[in-house]
Parts: sequence; C-alpha cells; structure tokens
Amino acid sequence: MRPLSRAFAALMLATGISSPALADTTLNVHYPMPGFFKDVMADISTKFMEENPDIKINFVSPSATYEEGIQTIMRQVGTSEMPDLTFTGLNRLRMLAERNVGVDMKPLVDKEADMEAQGFTDRILQLGRVGDRQVGLAFATSNPIMYYNADLVRAAGGNPDTPPTTWDEVIEMGGKIKALGDGNEGIDFRWQGDDWMFSALLFGAGGTMLSEDEKNIAFDGPEGLAAMQLLDRMVKEGGLPVLTKAAGEQSFAAGKVGFAFQSTAGLRNMIKNVGDKFDLRTAKIPLIDAENGRLPTGGNAVVILSEDPAKLDAAWKFAKFAAGPYGASVVVPGTGYVPNNELAAKSDEYLGKFYDENPLFNAGLSQMSLMVPWYAFPGANGVKVTQTIVDNSSRVVEQSATPEEALADTAKEVKRLLPRS
Repeated sequence: MRPLSRAFAALMLATGISSPALADTTLNVHYPMPGFFKDVMADISTKFMEENPDIKINFVSPSATYEEGIQTIMRQVGTSEMPDLTFTGLNRLRMLAERNVGVDMKPLVDKEADMEAQGFTDRILQLGRVGDRQVGLAFATSNPIMYYNADLVRAAGGNPDTPPTTWDEVIEMGGKIKALGDGNEGIDFRWQGDDWMFSALLFGAGGTMLSEDEKNIAFDGPEGLAAMQLLDRMVKEGGLPVLTKAAGEQSFAAGKVGFAFQSTAGLRNMIKNVGDKFDLRTAKIPLIDAENGRLPTGGNAVVILSEDPAKLDAAWKFAKFAAGPYGASVVVPGTGYVPNNELAAKSDEYLGKFYDENPLFNAGLSQMSLMVPWYAFPGANGVKVTQTIVDNSSRVVEQSATPEEALADTAKEVKRLLPRS
C-alpha cells in the first residue's frame, strides 16, 4: 500500500471517520478447511447479505488447512489476488502482525461503545491480539477432547458411564480394546498436520514451548519429555497404530478404535460419520498434570486485510457479524467448536439451551477454563518449526526414535529455526 493511502486509512481509523459501504460493495473472503466451514460460511454470509443488501460476500478458493491458508495469504500480500478478509489460524496471527499485514482492529474496537454487550469480552478479544495489535476477532475456538466408543469400552470390561480420567486409565483400557482382536485398535491420537496435539500434551503437563523472553527452548524439559514418553506408551501399551489422519478418522467412525483424541471442531462431522454404528460418547481429555495442566486454544480469527477506505466499513461489519452472536450460533452446532462469543453462549436466543439438548458438545464447553493461546513461534520459520515437531512426533509413533532422541532432535532443529537474538 502506498504511504499516502496508508496514512489516509490510519487517519480515518484514528478519528473514527469511515466511508459508508457503497451500494454493491463486494468483499472477497478467504477461509480454510471447507470440510468444516463450507456450510457454516454459506449460512453466515446469506444471513449477513439479507441484513446488509448493499454488501456482497464473494468467497475465493478455500485452503485445505490453516498452514496452507497462511502461506497462500503471505504470497498474495501486495497483489491484486489478496482477499479483503481472511480467516487465519490463531497460531498464525503473529505472522501477520510481525509483517504489519492487514488492519489493526484496535481503533475499530475502541470506537464501539458496546463491544462487550455484543459478546466481545476482553478475554475473547485477547485470542485475536498480538502485543498491542488487534489482528483479528476470534471466529471459531476449540480444545482437544476424548471421543470414545462405548460399545468397545463395554466389551473390554470397562464402564462407559465412567470414562477414563487419567492417561494411565486410557492406556490400560486401550490395550484391553486392542486385545479384543478382530482388527480393533485402542487409541487414535492426532500427531500429524500441526503441533496442536503435541501442545495438548505439553501444556497438559504444565509446560511451555519457549521461555518467557522467547530466547530459549522450554519444551525440551521434563514436561516435553513426559509428552513424548506418553506418546510412546500409547503405541507400546495402548494400541495406537500408525495411521494417517484420514485413515484414523475412518477407522474410528467405522467402530474399530476405542478412543480418539482430537479437536471439538470435528464433532458434528463425527456424529454424522458414526451414525448409529455404535454408541458414541465424549469426555474431557486427561492432563498429565491435573493441577497445572492447560489446553491449547485451536481455531481461527477473522482478519481484515484490505486497507481500502471504501471497503473498511463493510469489512468491519462482516467481521463483527461473523465473530458475533449469530456467527457463533451457526459455528457451534455446525461443527463442534466452543463458543467464541459470551452473548451467544449465554442467551437462549442463540446457544443457551443447545448444550442441554446436545450432551456430546459438553466436553469441550467444560474445558473452556483451561484454554490458553495456541503458541505462535516468532520469526519467519513458524511453519517449518511446526513441521519439525510433527516429523519428530511421527518418529516416536513409528518407533524409529526413542522419546529422548526425538525430543533432543526437535529442540536442536527448532533452535536453528528461531530468530537470532
């Protein structure tokens, strides 16, 4: 963006002056993971355009994952292909902030007299904040939960009404389910794709990725080792097979896996895929350290990329609508994400009665007090850092490296990829 136009946009934000949405203002919008969000986005955009007939929402080609999404956006910055808004993984907002990409929403938030009354509490706003910059508004938030096949638990001698609450209990029951034979597996644990589930084990042990000043690796301590060792035990004792993400999901939905650990985001799809094949249940994910353990917040935030003053008002309206009570009331039942908006969570007009009527969704809701930000590594190599963690976790699952070897190699490589002081 040219300095003059950037300065003009900043002046408009600072003074509270905004250009009204012109007739037929078109916003090009990008989002990730159409398997989760295609129907949700269609619903939200249709309702928004009904209420704002002078604004048209045009969805550009979605990205398969958050990682692909951020890489696509970074390639498009400064080109005519860059969309006006995007939905970015919460752990990738830092990449946008460090490169000064997109609109800082803080002046827009400050201008709103009733932001909290709209359900945007400071706790929720913090999910989209990097430093002092409001990079986005949280749109979909999730935490990892335990899905389990009550029929297999029962067949292995367990009581599905009192599911495991510790990892030792999970591993013991997983081993018993695998021992049933007939192609049954005990556990499906997501280690591919990104570092989110490793974070669930690390944070669940009370650990952190880096030191507070971000100058040193912190995940290579006792908490990180406990995480890798637990993954190793899942394989050796709990019946965790080497399956791709898709194959693991298919096996669980087919009734051949006892426990699956993954995001609440896939709950609606899981319910559809399982159907009446078995008794599907959900519960809290165990923590390695029950007292100090926490859970990473997955999901994404809506980000305004366009700094075109003529589109700013329209983009802000859509961002608030998508991340607001109506958007949350569509996202939660349509996916399994937990509410990102306080008004939506409490009001009977939106989700107030939903959880009483849909008990499978309660596991994620009950863990909201444990949610902490999904850690975003500093610098330009965030995606490579994530892949390093995935690759070394895979070595443990494939039994080609010990937990100690995998953790040491991960730490060595991540240190190399971090920004130099």
